[in-house]
Amino acid sequence: MSEKTIAILGCGWLGLPLGAELVRQGHRVKGSTTRAERLQLLTQAGIEPYQLTFTPQPEGDLAGFLENVDVLIVSIPPRAGKQGDAFHPQQIAALTSYLSPLTAHRSLLYISSTSVYPDTGSEVTEADAVLENHPLVQAEELLKKTGLPLTVVRFGGLMGYDRIPGKYFIGKTVTTGEVPVNFIHRDDSVGLLSEIIRQNSFGEIFNAVAPKHPVRREIYLKNAAQYGWEPPQFELPSTPEAFKIISPAKLIKRLNYRFHFPDPLEFSYSTRQ
Repeated sequence: MSEKTIAILGCGWLGLPLGAELVRQGHRVKGSTTRAERLQLLTQAGIEPYQLTFTPQPEGDLAGFLENVDVLIVSIPPRAGKQGDAFHPQQIAALTSYLSPLTAHRSLLYISSTSVYPDTGSEVTEADAVLENHPLVQAEELLKKTGLPLTVVRFGGLMGYDRIPGKYFIGKTVTTGEVPVNFIHRDDSVGLLSEIIRQNSFGEIFNAVAPKHPVRREIYLKNAAQYGWEPPQFELPSTPEAFKIISPAKLIKRLNYRFHFPDPLEFSYSTRQ
């Protein structure tokens, strides 16, 4: 695999370990963070650090960040909140105005979410309809319009390390106990993104979740037993809870990807991020 220059816009919980892995593989990696105190973390991982913020217009040396880049990974989570649903598409629109001068051999990798699919009560593939007004769908469309080779990866719930599902439901009352999960371990998230780059698999949409879908009750109870937490109390909902089961079959077949953690009941965790 030839060395590439890869820029990761958003070196957070996923982007930082991804950058570290790409450095380990021999690539030159640039990475951005919004916080000055995190710049040293990037440097320690071998990543060239940039402080960039989109408010929604870019603040910082975005032109330098994008210079001579072969692959741009966009990993900035949408934070609606007080900014509203339109804020993230506005961030991406501001970014795309800087992408137009890039030559066609540069590729884009966008971190999206399976929340773009409606709850169908059945299995969902990349061919199924999405929620057209979802901010992430709007962002995906804006990036497509650049004309650059784009792969969109729609992740399920990112877990592993300090993200332990049962931690968020200690002693709580839960009505979603029988709902199947669409989780993926961070190690697999890093692994499959690295594989997309290695195989130059652009022009695709991939669903990224573990192949197995245990129900929430099983996972929360196992986590409680593992860590000595008070287990949640499970109640039947007054009306059936909406759900969907995301299929990763396309990703597995197209990339020939083998999951390190195919079953969310067997995810590994630690207290470190």
